[in-house]
Amino acid sequence: MGWWMRRIDAIGISLGVFAAGGLVYLVLQLVGLDSMNAGIWSQVFLISALVVWVFSYLTRVLSKDMTYDKQLRDYEEAVLQKRLEELTPEELATLQAEIEQENQRAKG
Repeated sequence: MGWWMRRIDAIGISLGVFAAGGLVYLVLQLVGLDSMNAGIWSQVFLISALVVWVFSYLTRVLSKDMTYDKQLRDYEEAVLQKRLEELTPEELATLQAEIEQENQRAKG
């Protein structure tokens, strides 16, 4: 299995949302709403939940806070760390000197 959603997961989530809508409808009828108003308000609930989910998803996409982005950052850091560990002391000193020169140019 991977990190992606399987078909059965999507079916389960869909059935769960459908059941939640039905449950909200039944609860609204139990508190005294007629079937028309209970249906309308259960739809309002489901659409509101969908809008909130879409907004949170877009927020995570735009802030690059998705699982893929995190995995990519972790991988890049691991590759850089491995490359640093493979450098000889002389190569590391040369690299540090180059970084210091770049910092000096950026400041001045």
